[in-house]
Amino acid sequence: MKSFKSGLPSIARVKQRAKQLKKKENISQAGAYKRLSEEYGFCSWAEFRDALLKAENTKPNLPLPSINFTSDEDVEMTDEDYEALEIERSSDLPKDEKALVIENRRELAKLGVEFSVFEPTVTGLRKSILDATQPVRTHFELEDFHIYDTQGQGQDHKVKKQAFLLSEKNTIKSSVSLYRPVTKSGDPRMWFSKLPQYCEAGDQIAIVVFQDALYLINLSKVRLSASLSSSASKITQFLHALHKAEFPVTEELLDKLRTLAMKPLKALRSGSTGVGYTIETMLGIAANSSKDPDYKGIEIKSGRGNKTRSTLFAQVPNWELSPCKKSAEILNKYGYEREGDFKLYCTVSTQKENSQGLSFIYDESKDELQEWYMKTDLVAVWPGKLLRQRLKAKHSETFWVHAESELIDGVEYFHLKSVTHTKAPILSQLLPLVQAGVVTMDHLIKRSSKNNRVSEKGPLFKMNKNDLSLLFPKPRVYDLQGGK
Repeated sequence: MKSFKSGLPSIARVKQRAKQLKKKENISQAGAYKRLSEEYGFCSWAEFRDALLKAENTKPNLPLPSINFTSDEDVEMTDEDYEALEIERSSDLPKDEKALVIENRRELAKLGVEFSVFEPTVTGLRKSILDATQPVRTHFELEDFHIYDTQGQGQDHKVKKQAFLLSEKNTIKSSVSLYRPVTKSGDPRMWFSKLPQYCEAGDQIAIVVFQDALYLINLSKVRLSASLSSSASKITQFLHALHKAEFPVTEELLDKLRTLAMKPLKALRSGSTGVGYTIETMLGIAANSSKDPDYKGIEIKSGRGNKTRSTLFAQVPNWELSPCKKSAEILNKYGYEREGDFKLYCTVSTQKENSQGLSFIYDESKDELQEWYMKTDLVAVWPGKLLRQRLKAKHSETFWVHAESELIDGVEYFHLKSVTHTKAPILSQLLPLVQAGVVTMDHLIKRSSKNNRVSEKGPLFKMNKNDLSLLFPKPRVYDLQGGK
């Protein structure tokens, strides 16, 4: 079992323990909080709570493991189980392991693999229970694998499917149970058979969906960059099979372009649109004004021949769900005078409150990104589905065809040379990256002193350019005159 650094627990975990203590000892809620405060060396619950709030602002980038199931009535907790709760991870992963996990997540994103990550806990491995967190549920829905929202509660509605536990040398056959207990609102759960022999508490496990089965990769125990260089690796063999199955249209279009590249193409139109029009006509794509992708979901772009943060997209909140109903209200409440204008120019993150007291909280139960003031007043709400749709719409899958022009007997011909394939972002990773503080949002709201008008250039969702590989697959370049 891994050892984790000791430190203050999360507020949620303290509240959970207080509830359990109240029931077990038959004492008041206030009495339970007082006893826990003294246990951690504080004179009062107010003093303990202040310390917990400060600790929340310096929480780790990787979300703490989910142990919501321990408070459900169908899960019997012994004294040993309660003791195990005290050794669950409450601080960030060790530096070397965290670096390895991030590196492996980049490798999966580089390959264009949709995935989600879960963390088995000490208690969960003992009880054979995993909370199906919102990132996992979102991933399952994106892949049409399983929808918990429409699943009934109880054993009669449990779903079992195939699963495989991958390592470099082995593929262990497993199964996954997907269910909602009868207790409370039926918080979604899952469990993989043989999981305890595959990992330990604190490991970061990636889930990949393929042919209606789940494949697990232990990101804490393998270095994917090295594994992918070995054709004997079971992980490599799986990822190659996944790529071949998921991108049949890519291979189909590449084959057609390679055929067209075998000889010069006579220009069917002059001017800047000549290359694109000629290629699309030869591919049987009729000219039209549609905004839909050109070839079975792939956009074709053809042609002849240093800020630290990059904007992903702009998206206003869902005003119907938000306490503030327009940007002007947010500005009025949280803005400031600057250079004669009234402004709110600031960056909002999940990691800490900014100078205006604003921060993000990702509510997994609702799949909502929420903006809060001092963690007490809700400001605005972005549904996770809205943000994923906006990201998908902004960054489509594209073939960038490079062609060279040549005049033959006074007529222009095109030689197709190469294709750069850029793929849509890994949608399942957007909210986890917001939750980790990698994706942030900029408010750019201003009321002009000249005309009293409010202008909003955002909200702009951004991430550091060095982190784009956590969200976007690596562009692939194909030589149309030869191989890859």
